[in-house]
Amino acid sequence: MTGKQETYMQEALKQAKLAFGKDEVPVGAVIVHNNTIIGRAHNQTKMLKDPTAHAEMIAVTQAAAHLKNERLQDCDAYVTIEPCPMCAGAMILARIRNLYYSTEDPKSGACGTVLNVAEERKLNHCVKTHSGILKEESRSLIREFFKKKRTNARSKITFRIS
Repeated sequence: MTGKQETYMQEALKQAKLAFGKDEVPVGAVIVHNNTIIGRAHNQTKMLKDPTAHAEMIAVTQAAAHLKNERLQDCDAYVTIEPCPMCAGAMILARIRNLYYSTEDPKSGACGTVLNVAEERKLNHCVKTHSGILKEESRSLIREFFKKKRTNARSKITFRIS
């Protein structure tokens, strides 16, 4: 991977850290066109009470608005965790050229781990996927978030002895 790709993934990681600070699952995404970021977002599902408010979905919407076009053919996406089926589908519909993601999602990854929606040849477009950029940083952030969640959940359990 190039230094440029790491730079864009660092920007996605900044977004993921914003999500972490807001108690959202720490996923960040940026969309790049002609070496310029035209969409950047983090998960906002809890804040917006919207199950579709994933970082990728919001970043794709921003990029399409910026280009005034629903087709993002000359764009690349950088995401801190492997996109789910919904987000991979949105990237296909937007005609994203390349997807770079940091780490796999063993529960709902749709770019090779659980499914491979992004590169499904039966669909009208395939998104070329690349993984592993800043993998440990992204993986650590996700693990820290869920460890904190589990610790908080355990601390809320009370026992009554009669």
